[in-house]
Amino acid sequence: MSDLLPGARRAAAHWNTRMLARAADWNTGMLAQAADGTRRGTRWGRGAFALVPSALAIGVLGTALAQGALAANFSVTGQPFTLTSNGVEGSGFGAIVNTPAVGRPDGTTTTNTAMARVGFASAGLAGLCGIVHQTIAGVPYSLLLTGGQKVTAAPPATFTTDIDASNLYIQATELQAYGPTTLQNAVLGQSADQVTVAGKPLTGAVPGGFGLGSAGGEGGSSIALHGLNATAYDAEMAGALVLPDLKIRVVAGTATAC
Repeated sequence: MSDLLPGARRAAAHWNTRMLARAADWNTGMLAQAADGTRRGTRWGRGAFALVPSALAIGVLGTALAQGALAANFSVTGQPFTLTSNGVEGSGFGAIVNTPAVGRPDGTTTTNTAMARVGFASAGLAGLCGIVHQTIAGVPYSLLLTGGQKVTAAPPATFTTDIDASNLYIQATELQAYGPTTLQNAVLGQSADQVTVAGKPLTGAVPGGFGLGSAGGEGGSSIALHGLNATAYDAEMAGALVLPDLKIRVVAGTATAC
């Protein structure tokens, strides 16, 4: 028995050395990626299993997001997720219909699903609730992401935004509001390739395809949605995101509200 303890200590020391070396290599790689000027989003959902034991890393990421320090890209391979808010006010609004590549669990992709790609050059949200459903070893779990004010099941008659985002894009099969919608300076039926948000065309735009653009020049359109509810495959905040009181939780079961 006396020979086993030193051996265990040597094994532990060797494991720690390997882990420190891997962490150093990972950090070097991240610094190199940051220096090359390429924008990279942060994808949550594909690695939901890894989220459970990585609370510390999530906390650091959440702090950076709350300070508007990171762009973020939320997506889940092969399945939609839910985004809700008490309301959204956006300017520089545009929307098209496209058929993006959707990943399947086996690693292949399909482009058979028509979706709406909606973009805002600038947007204010009245709270945010994101729900991702996952199954781990046959057991259902839900990843809940919340920020700002509490999002209610029945949206309020009036709302005040408390989340600021620039260059916000949502790729969704369904997007609806539960109250009045105000749309100004918009052109319904504009050619999809002519619709721009923040000076850029929307991804997947096809000439002659359906588009909802601006009649007032770049950034001239605006929209106010009460009680936003979207079934989305992708939500991208390509610019700054100021998200107060960010919380990320993993709960058992199939959650329907935050």
